[in-house]
Amino acid sequence: MAYPIDVRGGGAAITPNTRHLDNAVWAALTGPHIHFAERLGRAARYPADMYGFAALADPADPAAWACLHALAGPSMTVRVKGVERVPSGWEVVGGGRGVQLVDVLLRPEHAPEAVRLGLGDVPEILELVARTRPGPFLARTVELGTYLGIRQQGRLIAMAGERLRLPGWTEISAVCTDPAHRGRGLATRLVRAVAAGIRERGETPFLHAAAANKTAIRLYQSIGFTLRTRTRILQVRTPGTDGGPRPS
Repeated sequence: MAYPIDVRGGGAAITPNTRHLDNAVWAALTGPHIHFAERLGRAARYPADMYGFAALADPADPAAWACLHALAGPSMTVRVKGVERVPSGWEVVGGGRGVQLVDVLLRPEHAPEAVRLGLGDVPEILELVARTRPGPFLARTVELGTYLGIRQQGRLIAMAGERLRLPGWTEISAVCTDPAHRGRGLATRLVRAVAAGIRERGETPFLHAAAANKTAIRLYQSIGFTLRTRTRILQVRTPGTDGGPRPS
């Protein structure tokens, strides 16, 4: 269920189109991230080493599922969001529940101590992700947008960045702090710094969190995000043959 919101980021009233948030991966892959898209008709996906999600133009459309089948191939596992049911022949092999939050009163603020992270930092980023488990982060995820980090004595101890980018919106993701350095407000500073860059482009920050991660959700709400909707993630296996309707 999506909740009505009045988005007032940084104290200035704006009215971004929330419709794009209902199918955020598709909106990104057919919008600002179109140059990353592997697409066939009504289905698209990110490169497997960048972000492990596919999307359908309309999850209720059998033709979109036929396109995804043709794109992924037979007996392949893919992850999709915003899908409650799959067609006959598809198998649900995993999944989870999440929440989507949007910026309504966040105070964007640059962090002078934060540094831009790039492909050369990926090994260290992956080590931090392994220690903190903020969610999926792959070898090329850093290419999706601006990632900022804080170092202490040269060691990366906290980071946050941009993942999905869709018309009017950018997702803040990979928010994490080394356990030995928590309680210092590093995550909040980085979220505000990433949000500052998003706001400067005239876009509004949003983010996703696991529904069970109450600590993270409370943090985001305390700094100006509000719950917009609850989400579902499904890991599905495509039918085992190339039969079925042909994508149009």
